[in-house]
Amino acid sequence: MKKLRIEFEEIVTLVNNYTEPIPADILLKLYAYYKIANANFDNPGSKTPLINAFKANALIQAKNMSKKKAMQSYIDLANKELNTN
Repeated sequence: MKKLRIEFEEIVTLVNNYTEPIPADILLKLYAYYKIANANFDNPGSKTPLINAFKANALIQAKNMSKKKAMQSYIDLANKELNTN
């Protein structure tokens, strides 16, 4: 699990520093995986209700994931979409 956490944190940093546009549907999935991986179930913090609704929906779709599965899913999706491999 420690190796997975390190890999997860590294890819999160890469995504946060990525300068090219990332499609909204991918960002929403990454958001949900990140929140689950970190057991952070606070309400979405956007001032825009529609964005909060999309974020809440993404979390609902991924709600049955374990923290480990969420980390791996985040890593896999980020690697695929950002062509990091």
